[in-house]
Amino acid sequence: MHKILLKLIIVFSLLVAQASHAAQQTAVFAGGCFWGVDAVFKHVKGVTEVVSGYSGGEAKTAHYEMVSEGTTGHAESVQVRFDSAKVSYLHLLKVFFSVAHNPTQLNFQGPDSGTQYRSAIFYTTPVQQQQAQNYIQQLTAAKTYSSPIVTQIVPLKQFYAAEDHHQNYLALHPYQPYIVVHDKPKLEQLRKQFPAWYQ
Repeated sequence: MHKILLKLIIVFSLLVAQASHAAQQTAVFAGGCFWGVDAVFKHVKGVTEVVSGYSGGEAKTAHYEMVSEGTTGHAESVQVRFDSAKVSYLHLLKVFFSVAHNPTQLNFQGPDSGTQYRSAIFYTTPVQQQQAQNYIQQLTAAKTYSSPIVTQIVPLKQFYAAEDHHQNYLALHPYQPYIVVHDKPKLEQLRKQFPAWYQ
């Protein structure tokens, strides 16, 4: 009897672990300087991890000094790990387009210019690709913005984590002038527009 009970407990534990693993998904977004985008997604309920980094180029050029030249093909990006049982990819898209950056600005955000600051969605599954395309179509049809959306939707080839001093930058440097002027207002907009999602 005890052996049967023990086996049932083990099977149940494995099923719970599998379900938890299946609920964990990854999304990658680029929307200007990664400091602010990173901070925004870190404050979304259901997001379990956010890493600043580079996407779009090669491993040998995934270094800040090289990426900042704007010739590597990389975009400053954030890798978002999230629990899909708590927050959907569509919710993340809404945050990305309405709070994290301005999707109508081609190759610049705020004071930063260059292809490394482009607006892009690096999808990890065909479902993400379709949802992103559909959402942009909805925003366009609704004339949400006065200018066309320029966000690229491209497959994720690889994500390269940025240097340690770029990680969790807003939380570690809350009074840095760039952060105060350009990134803290994004958090306030997240709190105002999506209070139920804010953490």
